[in-house]
Amino acid sequence: MESDMVIHNGGCHCRRVRWRVQAPSSVVAWNCNCSDCSMRGNTHFIVPSEKFELLGDSKEFLTTYTFGTHTAKHTFCKFCGITSFYIPRSNPDGVAVTFRCVEPGTLTHVEIQYYDGRNWESSYNQTGIASCSQGTD
Repeated sequence: MESDMVIHNGGCHCRRVRWRVQAPSSVVAWNCNCSDCSMRGNTHFIVPSEKFELLGDSKEFLTTYTFGTHTAKHTFCKFCGITSFYIPRSNPDGVAVTFRCVEPGTLTHVEIQYYDGRNWESSYNQTGIASCSQGTD
């Protein structure tokens, strides 16, 4: 899916956590059924970490939850509880951005793909998700 690279701005509900990310205007977002994503209703697209920037003092308003392999770093706002981004197990060198937390106007298309997180290893090998954090520059 090719589209122009743009700057997307976004963050949490209370706006204490703010970020910007460089990504295509048309993205593939992953709808995962692992226990964490299912409970949070998270659907995210993945970018290389160097394309993501926390703004201002956002870091002081974040807390992190890990479980299982502790590879994924599930960040969320200490005040409103929203996970607007996190470090995914599938791409620990990248950032998973919750597409619904992107401010309106820059995402022109979101293609939702299914990720079977309950059968994580087989889905990881079959979907090609591991390449999502690799830059296309």
